Amino acid sequence: MRLFAGRPADLSGRLQKEVRVYDLLDSLSIEYLRVDHPAAETMEACAEIEKTLGAEICKNLFLRNRQKTDFYLLMMPGSKPFKTKDITSQLGCSRLSFAEAEFMQEFLNITPGSVSVLGLMNDKENRVRLVIDKDILNSEYIGCHPCINTSSLAIKTSDILNKFLKAVAHEPRTVNMPLYGEE
Repeated sequence: MRLFAGRPADLSGRLQKEVRVYDLLDSLSIEYLRVDHPAAETMEACAEIEKTLGAEICKNLFLRNRQKTDFYLLMMPGSKPFKTKDITSQLGCSRLSFAEAEFMQEFLNITPGSVSVLGLMNDKENRVRLVIDKDILNSEYIGCHPCINTSSLAIKTSDILNKFLKAVAHEPRTVNMPLYGEE
């Protein structure tokens, strides 16, 4: 794996949704580092990518309520376990479950294994609420996929918060997901 600055020079073979990510980031003057790699569908597969990228790839969970009316994108460190009770108590909502693939596709134009904050650029109706674990906000860079899990990007956290989210009209909510087994 090699580290590159910015978009690929040759976009042939790239999906249009990936190219649109690069177009938006470039239009917002957001610099990013990129690693191309085999499909990474688990956090374990991301470990080697993180070493090359120099940034932790966020665990991105796409969640919904039982009625399938409220949807959330939770960004948290891959090292933290996810327990639904931890987020529902902080959000003041009923039990959340993992959202079905059809909702990922409809709202974010993303398939399972490719969920990323960058997919919010496709959520024009603001159906998805962004929830970020506080530990992500303490990182200099956010590692994420450009709507496809065969590339990963390192983007300054401040650029995600101050440029990208403003451009896509999404306001994050901060939560504190516990790291079990440590005091």
